[in-house]
Amino acid sequence: MRYLTAGESHGPALCAIIEGLPANLWLDPEKINGDLARRQQGYGRGGRMKIEKDCVEVLSGLRFGRTLGSPLALRIINRDFENWRGKMDPAGTEPADLEAVTRPRPGHADLSGALKFNLADVRDVLERASARETATRVAVGAAAKALLAVFGIQVYSQLVAVGDVAAKTLPTEELVLRYGEVEESLLRSADKAAEAAMIAAIDYAKVTGDSLGGVFEVVVVGLPPGLGSYTHWDKKLDGRLAAALMSIQAIKGVEVGGGFALAALLGSVVHDQIGFQQGRGYFRLTNRAGGIEGGMTNGEPVVLRVAMKPIPTLYKPLKSVEMANHLPFEAAVERSDVCAVPAAAVVGEAVVAWEMALALREKAGGDSLEEMKANMANYLKLLAGR
Repeated sequence: MRYLTAGESHGPALCAIIEGLPANLWLDPEKINGDLARRQQGYGRGGRMKIEKDCVEVLSGLRFGRTLGSPLALRIINRDFENWRGKMDPAGTEPADLEAVTRPRPGHADLSGALKFNLADVRDVLERASARETATRVAVGAAAKALLAVFGIQVYSQLVAVGDVAAKTLPTEELVLRYGEVEESLLRSADKAAEAAMIAAIDYAKVTGDSLGGVFEVVVVGLPPGLGSYTHWDKKLDGRLAAALMSIQAIKGVEVGGGFALAALLGSVVHDQIGFQQGRGYFRLTNRAGGIEGGMTNGEPVVLRVAMKPIPTLYKPLKSVEMANHLPFEAAVERSDVCAVPAAAVVGEAVVAWEMALALREKAGGDSLEEMKANMANYLKLLAGR
């Protein structure tokens, strides 16, 4: 399985093409729209969310709600394009009065991208580098979630912290049971006291023209052991998940299970002891490994924590350099969020779901969903006899 995305933040549309979904998978576009709406929510979002109401249009690969095994093409219209047509029209003549963006923002792709591609107008970079691109990845992830759900695999997320305000996160079993509370929260947290403190921190950052980052957690339950592989570096599932999460804009760190905290502990404390019960099979007494050992799922929930830096677009701009004359200047200001960690958690779900679905396809194979189910049933039967 693979996918490609295309589109600029203020261009006509965002697009994605997914190749390799099995035939006969029921896929409801409204479920995709549900995840797109979740990505647009969260306290601290900017004015763009009041303009856009992301809605997916399926252009190919689906017939009466059923995948055909051929490429699935998705499109999300940018409503704001009509306001930007004079600056972002794909065709036509460049306006004589078009003002180029030549003041790159610290912390963004602006300067490096302009240097790499020999571009005089930083807008040519920032339009594609924008986190608006993640809308397509959420749509792709929603398709992956539909495939995972057939096999009883579910993906969840919750906030761990915003700035220096930490929340009490729910343990995996409790997270599944109380997930409605997380979904209803403005900051994807069931800790109401922490939520109030986070909102206050975001309000303060907004008033002062600043921004805030944070940490979110993605949890995957219902996984069989053996997804991924230890045989080659690029097949290790934890490496693939880390790469997928690090590819999200503004992400600066990923932990699996206990993560960095495990480095300070003795091995006798860190490693999850193994048990066995008839009917349940092998299991771990704890889950400090975060459900992955040797690059493979071990049957326990996969737990990932992800650190997001503050958004680099500030209403109190930092010092930069005017590219036209190399003189010092304050960086350009683009409309932006104050805090997008809740939205990033939904994007995190999507990229994790994709990697899990890819690992599942590798394990189960098959061109149709029925073939996949038969192959997976046979694998689980083999596991039950071990």
